[in-house]
Amino acid sequence: MDTATLTPAGSASAAVRAPYPADAPNTYLTGNYGPVLEEVSADALVVEGTIPPELDGLFLRNGPNPMEVVDMATHHWFLGDGMVHGTRLKDGKAMWYRNRFIRSHETAGHIGEKGVPGPQRSPIDVVNTHVQAFGGKIFALVESGPYPIELDADLNNIAYSDFSGTLDGSWAAHPHTDHARLEWHAMTYDVGVKDTVWHVVVGPDLKVKRRVAVAVEDGPMMHDFALTERYVVLLDLPVVWDDEAAAGGNNFAYHWREGRKARVGLLPRDGDGASVRWVEVDPCYSFHVANAFDDADGAVQIDLVVHPRMFDTNRTGPNEGLPVMERWTIAPGATRVARQVTLTAPHEFPRVDERLFGREHRMIYAAGVQMDRGSSFCLDTKTGALKVHDHGAMRFGSECVFIPRSAAAVEGDGWVVTYVWDARSNTSDLVIIDAGNFDGEPVAKVKLPVRVPFGFHGSWIAQEELA
Repeated sequence: MDTATLTPAGSASAAVRAPYPADAPNTYLTGNYGPVLEEVSADALVVEGTIPPELDGLFLRNGPNPMEVVDMATHHWFLGDGMVHGTRLKDGKAMWYRNRFIRSHETAGHIGEKGVPGPQRSPIDVVNTHVQAFGGKIFALVESGPYPIELDADLNNIAYSDFSGTLDGSWAAHPHTDHARLEWHAMTYDVGVKDTVWHVVVGPDLKVKRRVAVAVEDGPMMHDFALTERYVVLLDLPVVWDDEAAAGGNNFAYHWREGRKARVGLLPRDGDGASVRWVEVDPCYSFHVANAFDDADGAVQIDLVVHPRMFDTNRTGPNEGLPVMERWTIAPGATRVARQVTLTAPHEFPRVDERLFGREHRMIYAAGVQMDRGSSFCLDTKTGALKVHDHGAMRFGSECVFIPRSAAAVEGDGWVVTYVWDARSNTSDLVIIDAGNFDGEPVAKVKLPVRVPFGFHGSWIAQEELA
């Protein structure tokens, strides 16, 4: 194993450098939320079980990894430096594991380097939330300001990208691919901009082909959105920009606004901003949509994880009541969203077979929220049946990603992969589960030499996508 240790560059004397003490006054700086400071390259990985030979690609995860924190008590989880973790699978083998800091200018400064080249649009440019492939390239992603950063297949940073000069404004942490139309869709917002959000569509040539401004109020935080074959689905919920907090130096100025209405917007796929149909919903917050689709009766069905509120009394991370899965139905002509709870077991990070995004799905995979173990969930939306994959005592899973067995495989025929942290060894495994035997033993565990901190989002990127 080749390990390179990075030493943060000099900074203000008030800064506290990681690793942070075990009793740090902030959940999001301790345990597996705490950062790792080494960039590691490891090959000859130990595997328990058998890696399916069909798996030829990269499993990547991006997340916050704060190298410097000025005030541990008020540090927000969403603001740590970006680090991408990757495992390369090929020919039934785990070829390597690597982790690399995302060299935004701010993060590169912490380690005494120059940031990546290319256009930069935001002085606060940490890129720490997602990593996806589109148009044959890999991009590290964040919302509300910075451009994405292109990575190569070895996780080296290449450059900021404004899609050949066609991206006029910010990008998003949760773009979604419409596989039928070969389009990359995003709902974007910009930090501090309170009256507008944008629907942006990128074509397979990696150039923006459509950008539609939608009028809003208060600067809502739109972390995710959904598509159907007819609509772009916007979530305008009561987490909004807080001018007073921003003026007071708050390091994360999006807060719950009591009394503000919540609504869902249906923007016709080819419509302008004035064509959005707004439908009211009871106040709540959702970070993540599993999927949405148009049903046979003309209604829009949305499966999403719902929190009762967010960033109200807790201003350091998402800890405002336990999240549940709900199906939201917007019938033709309806003025309010109909809500039905479909999974009460607390969970987050829902994912479906990405080939079906925007079209009717059946299975949803999610990470369970538990104190002594971290199960993964598989919910059958047709029957309501729930399968649980128990990772074991003191083992905690993260976001699951479904990988189809082949391009022609039906939904559910493939594997579910996730990174699992073992609190006892303080290392992580890449766990591969047979989706058809979800509650059975994993087909393989790839033993990693280090831990993968609890991060946000990632992707399976098949080698053929990068050809």
